[in-house]
Amino acid sequence: MTNPTVYVVHCIDTEGPLHESLQATFERIRHIAGVSLEATADNLRKLQNREIDLNGREEAVARIVAPSVIAYKDTWDKIDAMLDEIMSAEYRQKYADPSGQGWIYNWFAVDHVGFADNPRRRDMGYHNIFDHYRERLRTGGPASSRDELHWHFHPMSTYKEAHICATSFLNSPHLIETLARRVIERSWFPVCFRPGFHAERPDSHWFLEMWVPFDFANQSMSRRRGDGSQRDIEDGRLGDWRRAVWDWSHYRPAHDDYQREGACNRTIFKCLNVGSRYRLLDQTEVDLAFRRANEGLPTVLAFTDHDYRDMRPDVEYVYGMLKEAARKYPNVRWEHAGALQAARQALGLRDSAPLKLEAGFERSEGALKLRVRTNKDTFGPQPFLAVQTQDRRFLHDNFDFQTPRREWSYVFDRTTIRPESIERIGIAANDACGHVAVSLFDGDGSPVGQTSF
Repeated sequence: MTNPTVYVVHCIDTEGPLHESLQATFERIRHIAGVSLEATADNLRKLQNREIDLNGREEAVARIVAPSVIAYKDTWDKIDAMLDEIMSAEYRQKYADPSGQGWIYNWFAVDHVGFADNPRRRDMGYHNIFDHYRERLRTGGPASSRDELHWHFHPMSTYKEAHICATSFLNSPHLIETLARRVIERSWFPVCFRPGFHAERPDSHWFLEMWVPFDFANQSMSRRRGDGSQRDIEDGRLGDWRRAVWDWSHYRPAHDDYQREGACNRTIFKCLNVGSRYRLLDQTEVDLAFRRANEGLPTVLAFTDHDYRDMRPDVEYVYGMLKEAARKYPNVRWEHAGALQAARQALGLRDSAPLKLEAGFERSEGALKLRVRTNKDTFGPQPFLAVQTQDRRFLHDNFDFQTPRREWSYVFDRTTIRPESIERIGIAANDACGHVAVSLFDGDGSPVGQTSF
Protein backbone atom coordinates (compact mmCIF):
# COMPACT_ATOMS: atom_id res chain seq x y z
CA MET A 1 0.00 0.00 0.00
CA THR A 2 1.47 3.32 -1.04
CA ASN A 3 1.48 6.38 1.19
CA PRO A 4 2.34 9.58 -0.72
CA THR A 5 2.67 11.68 2.43
CA VAL A 6 5.36 14.06 3.63
CA TYR A 7 5.53 14.25 7.43
CA VAL A 8 6.93 17.66 8.37
CA VAL A 9 8.92 17.44 11.60
CA HIS A 10 10.24 20.65 13.17
CA CYS A 11 13.05 19.51 15.49
CA ILE A 12 14.50 22.07 17.90
CA ASP A 13 17.87 21.64 19.58
CA THR A 14 16.54 22.93 22.86
CA GLU A 15 19.46 24.41 24.78
CA GLY A 16 18.15 27.46 26.64
CA PRO A 17 19.73 30.93 26.65
CA LEU A 18 23.04 31.65 24.90
CA HIS A 19 25.28 34.71 25.15
CA GLU A 20 28.12 35.61 22.78
CA SER A 21 30.30 38.70 23.22
CA LEU A 22 31.64 40.64 20.24
CA GLN A 23 35.13 39.35 21.03
CA ALA A 24 33.86 35.77 21.06
CA THR A 25 32.16 36.26 17.70
CA PHE A 26 35.48 37.25 16.11
CA GLU A 27 37.26 34.36 17.82
CA ARG A 28 34.71 32.05 16.24
CA ILE A 29 35.26 33.62 12.80
CA ARG A 30 38.98 32.98 13.15
CA HIS A 31 38.39 29.37 14.22
CA ILE A 32 35.85 28.58 11.51
CA ALA A 33 37.15 30.55 8.52
CA GLY A 34 40.75 31.42 9.40
CA VAL A 35 40.01 35.17 9.26
CA SER A 36 41.64 37.39 11.92
CA LEU A 37 40.24 40.89 12.32
CA GLU A 38 39.90 43.42 15.11
CA ALA A 39 36.72 42.78 17.08
CA THR A 40 34.72 45.93 16.35
CA ALA A 41 31.09 46.58 15.56
CA ASP A 42 32.15 48.29 12.34
CA ASN A 43 34.12 45.25 11.15
CA LEU A 44 31.19 43.02 12.01
CA ARG A 45 28.88 45.15 9.90
CA LYS A 46 31.33 45.08 7.00
CA LEU A 47 31.62 41.29 7.20
CA GLN A 48 27.86 40.96 7.17
CA ASN A 49 27.72 43.16 4.06
CA ARG A 50 30.66 41.37 2.35
CA GLU A 51 32.65 44.63 2.26
CA ILE A 52 36.03 43.17 3.32
CA ASP A 53 38.19 41.22 0.87
CA LEU A 54 38.67 37.75 2.35
CA ASN A 55 40.16 35.98 -0.66
CA GLY A 56 36.94 34.26 -1.66
CA ARG A 57 35.65 33.59 1.85
CA GLU A 58 33.32 36.59 1.95
CA GLU A 59 30.11 34.58 1.48
CA ALA A 60 31.04 31.90 4.02
CA VAL A 61 31.92 34.47 6.67
CA ALA A 62 28.76 36.47 5.95
CA ARG A 63 26.71 33.34 6.68
CA ILE A 64 28.59 32.78 9.94
CA VAL A 65 27.80 36.30 11.21
CA ALA A 66 24.44 36.90 9.55
CA PRO A 67 22.32 39.08 11.87
CA SER A 68 19.69 36.38 12.26
CA VAL A 69 22.35 33.78 13.13
CA ILE A 70 24.10 35.77 15.88
CA ALA A 71 21.03 37.46 17.37
CA TYR A 72 21.10 35.12 20.36
CA LYS A 73 18.46 35.14 23.06
CA ASP A 74 20.63 35.31 26.17
CA THR A 75 17.98 35.14 28.90
CA TRP A 76 14.97 32.97 29.59
CA ASP A 77 12.79 36.09 29.48
CA LYS A 78 13.73 36.62 25.84
CA ILE A 79 13.15 32.98 24.94
CA ASP A 80 9.81 32.92 26.76
CA ALA A 81 8.64 36.05 24.97
CA MET A 82 9.19 34.22 21.68
CA LEU A 83 7.59 31.03 22.98
CA ASP A 84 4.51 32.95 24.13
CA GLU A 85 3.85 33.85 20.50
CA ILE A 86 4.96 30.79 18.55
CA MET A 87 3.28 28.30 20.89
CA SER A 88 -0.06 30.08 20.77
CA ALA A 89 -2.98 28.53 18.90
CA GLU A 90 -3.28 31.61 16.69
CA TYR A 91 0.34 31.43 15.55
CA ARG A 92 0.26 27.69 14.94
CA GLN A 93 -2.91 27.98 12.84
CA LYS A 94 -1.34 30.68 10.71
CA TYR A 95 0.97 27.94 9.40
CA ALA A 96 -1.49 25.04 9.39
CA ASP A 97 -1.14 22.09 7.04
CA PRO A 98 -3.84 21.31 4.43
CA SER A 99 -5.82 19.28 6.97
CA GLY A 100 -6.00 22.27 9.30
CA GLN A 101 -3.49 20.97 11.85
CA GLY A 102 -1.45 23.82 13.29
CA TRP A 103 2.34 23.89 13.52
CA ILE A 104 3.95 21.24 15.74
CA TYR A 105 7.28 21.53 17.59
CA ASN A 106 9.62 18.80 18.77
CA TRP A 107 11.73 19.96 21.72
CA PHE A 108 15.00 17.99 21.93
CA ALA A 109 16.20 19.10 25.38
CA VAL A 110 19.83 19.03 26.54
CA ASP A 111 21.36 19.15 30.03
CA HIS A 112 24.37 21.45 30.41
CA VAL A 113 26.31 19.86 33.27
CA GLY A 114 29.87 19.14 34.35
CA PHE A 115 31.53 22.00 32.48
CA ALA A 116 34.23 24.07 34.15
CA ASP A 117 34.09 27.06 31.79
CA ASN A 118 30.82 28.65 30.70
CA PRO A 119 31.47 31.95 28.84
CA ARG A 120 28.25 31.66 26.83
CA ARG A 121 26.25 31.69 30.08
CA ARG A 122 24.38 28.47 29.41
CA ASP A 123 21.81 27.37 31.97
CA MET A 124 23.72 24.74 33.96
CA GLY A 125 22.02 21.91 35.82
CA TYR A 126 20.25 18.61 35.41
CA HIS A 127 16.66 18.94 34.12
CA ASN A 128 16.75 22.77 33.96
CA ILE A 129 15.89 22.98 30.27
CA PHE A 130 13.82 19.79 30.21
CA ASP A 131 11.67 21.05 33.09
CA HIS A 132 11.22 24.48 31.52
CA TYR A 133 9.73 23.02 28.36
CA ARG A 134 7.84 20.23 30.06
CA GLU A 135 6.03 22.85 32.12
CA ARG A 136 5.30 24.94 29.03
CA LEU A 137 3.77 21.91 27.33
CA ARG A 138 1.79 21.04 30.46
CA THR A 139 0.29 24.51 30.71
CA GLY A 140 0.06 25.25 26.99
CA GLY A 141 -3.43 23.86 26.55
CA PRO A 142 -4.72 22.01 23.48
CA ALA A 143 -2.45 24.00 21.15
CA SER A 144 0.63 22.32 22.64
CA SER A 145 -0.85 18.87 23.08
CA ARG A 146 0.80 17.44 19.96
CA ASP A 147 4.25 18.87 20.66
CA GLU A 148 6.80 16.24 21.69
CA LEU A 149 9.68 16.34 24.19
CA HIS A 150 12.79 14.38 23.27
CA TRP A 151 16.53 14.05 24.00
CA HIS A 152 19.49 16.13 22.82
CA PHE A 153 23.04 15.56 24.10
CA HIS A 154 26.28 17.57 24.02
CA PRO A 155 29.41 15.45 24.55
CA MET A 156 32.00 16.77 26.99
CA SER A 157 34.89 18.77 25.52
CA THR A 158 38.44 17.88 26.55
CA TYR A 159 38.90 20.93 28.79
CA LYS A 160 35.28 21.00 29.98
CA GLU A 161 34.42 24.17 28.07
CA ALA A 162 30.68 24.50 27.53
CA HIS A 163 31.08 26.45 24.29
CA ILE A 164 33.39 23.92 22.58
CA CYS A 165 32.13 21.14 20.29
CA ALA A 166 32.98 17.52 21.02
CA THR A 167 31.98 14.11 19.68
CA SER A 168 32.83 11.41 22.24
CA PHE A 169 30.20 9.70 24.34
CA LEU A 170 32.92 7.69 26.08
CA ASN A 171 34.60 10.90 27.26
CA SER A 172 31.33 12.31 28.63
CA PRO A 173 30.89 11.43 32.31
CA HIS A 174 27.51 13.18 32.43
CA LEU A 175 26.01 10.87 29.79
CA ILE A 176 24.96 8.11 32.20
CA GLU A 177 23.96 10.48 34.97
CA THR A 178 21.78 12.49 32.60
CA LEU A 179 19.75 9.42 31.66
CA ALA A 180 19.78 7.90 35.15
CA ARG A 181 18.44 11.11 36.64
CA ARG A 182 15.82 11.42 33.90
CA VAL A 183 14.59 7.93 34.79
CA ILE A 184 14.70 8.24 38.58
CA GLU A 185 13.83 11.90 39.09
CA ARG A 186 11.44 12.47 36.19
CA SER A 187 10.10 8.97 35.31
CA TRP A 188 11.09 9.61 31.70
CA PHE A 189 13.24 7.91 29.06
CA PRO A 190 14.05 9.02 25.50
CA VAL A 191 12.62 7.46 22.36
CA CYS A 192 13.85 10.05 19.80
CA PHE A 193 17.30 11.66 19.67
CA ARG A 194 19.10 14.60 18.07
CA PRO A 195 22.93 14.58 18.27
CA GLY A 196 24.77 17.62 19.58
CA PHE A 197 26.79 19.34 16.84
CA HIS A 198 25.04 16.95 14.39
CA ALA A 199 27.88 14.49 15.12
CA GLU A 200 27.81 10.76 15.67
CA ARG A 201 30.72 8.37 16.01
CA PRO A 202 31.02 4.63 16.69
CA ASP A 203 30.66 5.06 20.46
CA SER A 204 27.44 7.11 20.21
CA HIS A 205 26.21 4.85 17.40
CA TRP A 206 26.51 1.74 19.56
CA PHE A 207 25.16 3.46 22.66
CA LEU A 208 22.00 4.56 20.85
CA GLU A 209 21.57 1.04 19.49
CA MET A 210 20.86 -0.24 22.99
CA TRP A 211 17.99 2.07 23.85
CA VAL A 212 16.83 4.78 21.38
CA PRO A 213 14.71 3.68 18.40
CA PHE A 214 14.58 6.89 16.33
CA ASP A 215 17.53 9.12 15.47
CA PHE A 216 17.06 12.45 13.65
CA ALA A 217 20.66 13.00 12.64
CA ASN A 218 21.46 12.45 8.96
CA GLN A 219 22.60 15.65 7.22
CA SER A 220 23.60 14.23 3.86
CA MET A 221 22.70 16.53 0.99
CA SER A 222 22.19 16.19 -2.73
CA ARG A 223 24.56 19.12 -3.21
CA ARG A 224 27.10 20.32 -0.65
CA ARG A 225 27.22 24.07 -0.07
CA GLY A 226 30.19 25.78 1.50
CA ASP A 227 31.42 23.09 3.90
CA GLY A 228 34.97 23.33 2.58
CA SER A 229 35.26 27.01 3.49
CA GLN A 230 34.28 26.37 7.11
CA ARG A 231 37.20 24.68 8.79
CA ASP A 232 35.35 23.30 11.79
CA ILE A 233 33.27 20.98 9.60
CA GLU A 234 35.60 20.09 6.71
CA ASP A 235 36.72 16.46 6.26
CA GLY A 236 33.81 15.27 8.38
CA ARG A 237 35.11 16.82 11.57
CA LEU A 238 31.60 17.61 12.82
CA GLY A 239 28.36 16.16 11.51
CA ASP A 240 29.89 13.74 9.04
CA TRP A 241 27.09 12.28 6.90
CA ARG A 242 28.86 12.24 3.53
CA ARG A 243 28.19 8.54 2.88
CA ALA A 244 24.58 8.49 4.02
CA VAL A 245 21.52 8.51 1.77
CA TRP A 246 20.54 12.00 0.67
CA ASP A 247 17.12 11.45 -0.97
CA TRP A 248 15.16 11.70 2.32
CA SER A 249 15.08 7.93 2.76
CA HIS A 250 15.29 6.63 6.30
CA TYR A 251 17.46 3.63 7.06
CA ARG A 252 18.76 1.26 9.70
CA PRO A 253 22.54 1.66 10.00
CA ALA A 254 25.28 -0.91 9.63
CA HIS A 255 27.12 -2.06 12.73
CA ASP A 256 30.50 -0.69 11.66
CA ASP A 257 29.31 2.38 9.75
CA TYR A 258 26.40 4.45 10.98
CA GLN A 259 26.22 6.15 7.56
CA ARG A 260 25.56 2.95 5.62
CA GLU A 261 22.40 0.88 5.55
CA GLY A 262 22.59 -2.33 7.57
CA ALA A 263 20.79 -4.46 10.13
CA CYS A 264 21.08 -2.44 13.35
CA ASN A 265 18.11 -1.65 15.55
CA ARG A 266 17.37 2.04 15.28
CA THR A 267 16.14 4.08 12.33
CA ILE A 268 18.03 7.20 11.22
CA PHE A 269 16.11 10.04 9.59
CA LYS A 270 17.48 12.97 7.62
CA CYS A 271 17.30 16.36 9.36
CA LEU A 272 18.75 19.53 7.81
CA ASN A 273 19.37 22.94 9.36
CA VAL A 274 17.43 26.19 9.14
CA GLY A 275 18.48 29.56 10.52
CA SER A 276 22.12 28.47 10.68
CA ARG A 277 25.26 28.63 8.52
CA TYR A 278 25.58 25.25 6.77
CA ARG A 279 23.68 22.19 5.51
CA LEU A 280 20.62 24.32 5.06
CA LEU A 281 17.17 23.18 4.05
CA ASP A 282 16.21 24.92 0.80
CA GLN A 283 13.59 24.59 -1.92
CA THR A 284 15.64 21.98 -3.78
CA GLU A 285 15.69 19.76 -0.70
CA VAL A 286 12.00 20.25 0.08
CA ASP A 287 11.12 19.41 -3.53
CA LEU A 288 13.29 16.30 -3.26
CA ALA A 289 11.27 15.08 -0.27
CA PHE A 290 7.99 15.71 -2.08
CA ARG A 291 9.31 13.93 -5.18
CA ARG A 292 10.09 10.86 -3.10
CA ALA A 293 6.60 10.92 -1.57
CA ASN A 294 5.14 11.32 -5.06
CA GLU A 295 6.50 7.84 -5.77
CA GLY A 296 4.22 6.48 -3.03
CA LEU A 297 6.87 6.44 -0.30
CA PRO A 298 6.04 7.97 3.10
CA THR A 299 8.74 10.58 3.70
CA VAL A 300 9.88 12.35 6.85
CA LEU A 301 10.98 15.92 6.11
CA ALA A 302 12.77 16.97 9.31
CA PHE A 303 14.64 20.17 9.97
CA THR A 304 16.25 21.69 13.04
CA ASP A 305 17.05 25.05 14.57
CA HIS A 306 17.73 26.34 18.11
CA ASP A 307 15.53 27.90 20.76
CA TYR A 308 18.15 30.58 21.47
CA ARG A 309 17.47 32.15 18.06
CA ASP A 310 14.26 33.68 16.80
CA MET A 311 12.45 30.75 15.21
CA ARG A 312 9.66 32.82 13.65
CA PRO A 313 11.56 33.53 10.41
CA ASP A 314 12.41 29.82 10.16
CA VAL A 315 8.77 28.78 10.46
CA GLU A 316 7.70 31.29 7.81
CA TYR A 317 10.56 30.28 5.50
CA VAL A 318 9.86 26.54 5.70
CA TYR A 319 6.12 27.03 5.34
CA GLY A 320 6.65 28.97 2.13
CA MET A 321 8.78 26.16 0.71
CA LEU A 322 6.18 23.58 1.68
CA LYS A 323 3.48 25.50 -0.15
CA GLU A 324 5.67 25.78 -3.24
CA ALA A 325 6.54 22.06 -3.23
CA ALA A 326 2.87 21.18 -2.78
CA ARG A 327 2.04 23.25 -5.86
CA LYS A 328 4.57 21.22 -7.88
CA TYR A 329 3.39 17.86 -6.52
CA PRO A 330 -0.41 18.14 -6.12
CA ASN A 331 -0.85 14.42 -5.47
CA VAL A 332 1.35 14.49 -2.35
CA ARG A 333 -0.20 15.02 1.05
CA TRP A 334 1.78 16.83 3.69
CA GLU A 335 1.11 17.20 7.36
CA HIS A 336 2.76 18.52 10.51
CA ALA A 337 3.90 15.75 12.83
CA GLY A 338 5.70 14.93 16.02
CA ALA A 339 8.97 13.09 15.57
CA LEU A 340 7.65 9.91 17.16
CA GLN A 341 4.37 10.14 15.27
CA ALA A 342 6.21 10.62 11.97
CA ALA A 343 8.59 7.73 12.61
CA ARG A 344 5.70 5.39 13.33
CA GLN A 345 3.82 6.46 10.22
CA ALA A 346 6.83 6.28 7.91
CA LEU A 347 7.79 2.83 9.19
CA GLY A 348 4.25 1.48 9.24
CA LEU A 349 4.37 0.70 12.97
CA ARG A 350 0.88 -0.16 14.09
CA ASP A 351 1.37 -1.92 17.46
CA SER A 352 -0.79 -0.03 19.95
CA ALA A 353 -0.17 -2.28 22.96
CA PRO A 354 1.82 -0.51 25.70
CA LEU A 355 5.12 -1.91 26.87
CA LYS A 356 4.93 -3.23 30.43
CA LEU A 357 7.72 -3.97 32.87
CA GLU A 358 7.36 -6.48 35.69
CA ALA A 359 10.01 -6.51 38.40
CA GLY A 360 10.49 -8.55 41.55
CA PHE A 361 13.10 -8.60 44.31
CA GLU A 362 14.55 -11.46 46.33
CA ARG A 363 16.66 -10.75 49.41
CA SER A 364 19.31 -13.08 50.72
CA GLU A 365 22.33 -12.75 52.98
CA GLY A 366 24.16 -9.60 51.85
CA ALA A 367 22.43 -9.46 48.45
CA LEU A 368 19.32 -8.16 46.72
CA LYS A 369 18.35 -9.89 43.47
CA LEU A 370 16.26 -8.08 40.89
CA ARG A 371 14.33 -9.91 38.18
CA VAL A 372 12.76 -8.02 35.29
CA ARG A 373 10.54 -9.18 32.47
CA THR A 374 8.51 -7.46 29.76
CA ASN A 375 5.26 -8.34 28.03
CA LYS A 376 6.92 -8.10 24.59
CA ASP A 377 10.34 -7.65 23.04
CA THR A 378 12.28 -4.54 23.96
CA PHE A 379 13.80 -2.36 21.27
CA GLY A 380 17.38 -3.05 22.31
CA PRO A 381 18.98 -5.96 24.13
CA GLN A 382 18.25 -4.79 27.67
CA PRO A 383 16.40 -2.18 29.73
CA PHE A 384 18.27 0.76 31.21
CA LEU A 385 19.10 0.14 34.87
CA ALA A 386 19.51 3.32 36.94
CA VAL A 387 20.51 3.39 40.60
CA GLN A 388 20.58 6.35 42.98
CA THR A 389 22.76 5.80 46.03
CA GLN A 390 22.18 7.38 49.42
CA ASP A 391 25.18 9.67 48.86
CA ARG A 392 23.47 11.07 45.71
CA ARG A 393 25.41 9.23 43.06
CA PHE A 394 23.52 8.12 39.95
CA LEU A 395 24.84 4.86 38.52
CA HIS A 396 24.10 2.43 35.72
CA ASP A 397 25.04 -1.18 35.09
CA ASN A 398 24.30 -4.05 32.71
CA PHE A 399 21.73 -6.72 33.44
CA ASP A 400 22.39 -10.44 33.34
CA PHE A 401 20.46 -11.90 30.42
CA GLN A 402 17.98 -14.72 31.01
CA THR A 403 15.79 -14.52 27.90
CA PRO A 404 17.07 -12.02 25.32
CA ARG A 405 14.77 -8.99 24.98
CA ARG A 406 12.31 -10.46 27.49
CA GLU A 407 13.84 -11.34 30.86
CA TRP A 408 16.87 -10.18 32.86
CA SER A 409 18.28 -10.21 36.37
CA TYR A 410 20.73 -8.22 38.45
CA VAL A 411 22.31 -8.91 41.83
CA PHE A 412 23.08 -6.03 44.16
CA ASP A 413 25.89 -7.10 46.46
CA ARG A 414 29.47 -6.22 47.41
CA THR A 415 30.72 -6.99 43.88
CA THR A 416 28.27 -4.60 42.19
CA ILE A 417 26.34 -2.06 44.29
CA ARG A 418 25.85 -2.77 48.00
CA PRO A 419 22.10 -3.03 48.80
CA GLU A 420 22.40 -0.94 51.94
CA SER A 421 23.75 1.99 49.89
CA ILE A 422 20.73 2.21 47.56
CA GLU A 423 18.21 5.03 47.76
CA ARG A 424 16.21 4.30 44.59
CA ILE A 425 16.20 1.96 41.59
CA GLY A 426 14.83 2.86 38.16
CA ILE A 427 14.23 0.61 35.17
CA ALA A 428 13.35 1.99 31.74
CA ALA A 429 12.84 0.44 28.32
CA ASN A 430 11.43 1.13 24.86
CA ASP A 431 9.89 -1.21 22.36
CA ALA A 432 10.43 -1.01 18.61
CA CYS A 433 7.29 1.13 18.20
CA GLY A 434 8.50 3.76 20.62
CA HIS A 435 6.37 2.82 23.61
CA VAL A 436 8.18 3.63 26.86
CA ALA A 437 7.91 1.99 30.27
CA VAL A 438 9.54 3.24 33.48
CA SER A 439 9.35 1.55 36.89
CA LEU A 440 10.74 2.99 40.14
CA PHE A 441 11.52 1.27 43.43
CA ASP A 442 12.90 2.24 46.81
CA GLY A 443 16.19 0.75 47.90
CA ASP A 444 14.44 -2.12 49.67
CA GLY A 445 12.52 -3.04 46.52
CA SER A 446 9.23 -1.39 47.45
CA PRO A 447 7.39 -0.03 44.39
CA VAL A 448 7.35 3.75 43.99
CA GLY A 449 5.56 4.13 40.68
CA GLN A 450 5.17 3.05 37.07
CA THR A 451 4.89 5.17 33.96
CA SER A 452 4.04 4.16 30.41
CA PHE A 453 3.78 6.44 27.40
